[in-house]
Amino acid sequence: MRSKEPLRVAQIIGKWVGGGVEAVVMNYYRHIDRNKIQFDFICDSDSTNIPYDEIKKLGGKVILIPPYQKVFKYHKELKKALTEGNYKIVHSHINALSVFSLWAAKSAKVPVRIAHSHSTSNKKEWKKTLLKNILRPFSKVFATDYFCCSELAGRWLFGNKTYDQGKVYLLNNAIDVDKFKYNEKIRKEKRKELNIKDKDLVIGHIGRFVKQKNHEFLIDIFNEVHKQNKNTILLLAGEGPLKEEIENKVKDLGLEKNVKFLGQRKDANELYQAMDVFLLPSLYEGLPVVGVEAQAAGLLCFFSMDMTKETKVLETTQFISLTNTPQYWSKEISKQLNSYTRADTEKEITQNNFNIKVEASKLEDKYFNLMG
Repeated sequence: MRSKEPLRVAQIIGKWVGGGVEAVVMNYYRHIDRNKIQFDFICDSDSTNIPYDEIKKLGGKVILIPPYQKVFKYHKELKKALTEGNYKIVHSHINALSVFSLWAAKSAKVPVRIAHSHSTSNKKEWKKTLLKNILRPFSKVFATDYFCCSELAGRWLFGNKTYDQGKVYLLNNAIDVDKFKYNEKIRKEKRKELNIKDKDLVIGHIGRFVKQKNHEFLIDIFNEVHKQNKNTILLLAGEGPLKEEIENKVKDLGLEKNVKFLGQRKDANELYQAMDVFLLPSLYEGLPVVGVEAQAAGLLCFFSMDMTKETKVLETTQFISLTNTPQYWSKEISKQLNSYTRADTEKEITQNNFNIKVEASKLEDKYFNLMG
């Protein structure tokens, strides 16, 4: 018989900077039965975007610990937090770095220790990839269970053999479909707010300004689209270390009037409504939640080949190789736009297991099953 107190799960987030992983975990948190299961979030102390008020309102806690770079301090403080919280489940979302968090969890005698793979790697980020590849073989050492957001991410972190043996649980990056479905009224309001005309073609991207998201190439694609159609606007939502570099590139190309840097946003669901096309030419991805959200909003989507094909929900969504030129991407966008009609996509989202209302109850069952 289950106790009346909810099962508290320690979610190890790492640095909370308003990225996709945090969005996914919060989506599940909002939709699970919080009378049965509660989340506590353990984050690095140099996090910048933690929604303290919402977490507190939903019944959770935020625990700050030193960043993982201070390995021994990190281990000591995390072990202490896990021991004091008497957690039965630790769910670590920091990919190859989970070796550190789950070592502390094992030291704290937490019985269920989940390593969750949200990502892969790319040789262009060679320093980051080197660290990932050094740590990757240790991903299973302290974990009792393995989760992934896609087959690609699961195979990358845990290996083909483990994946083929059915030992990796696939937890989809599910979303609240109602929040993102196409809404003509919101579209008009948001465009007015952003000073965008009805005739303007709006291309959008939501993502941190980091190497992985490949903003430089994205700007080159937009530049080609703009050469063909002067009534084009690019919306870029997000922050990050490379933002200034990208702003400079936009100036150099003389596109300042057509590119809007929107910063970190809490209205992503409304921004999708204002867009016509969503671009995600990432160097790598596990399963990008923004890709699912954009399709839920009925957008025409163009993704790089370097991400899992499970991201594709709509027939119109297209994967293009990064070896193709920006001109090629531009031509494909124009070609598709000619025959595209925006529509409601709830059926497709649900059929592909991305509807959070359905997927959250699966996670509840999974947690309780792991408890035995």
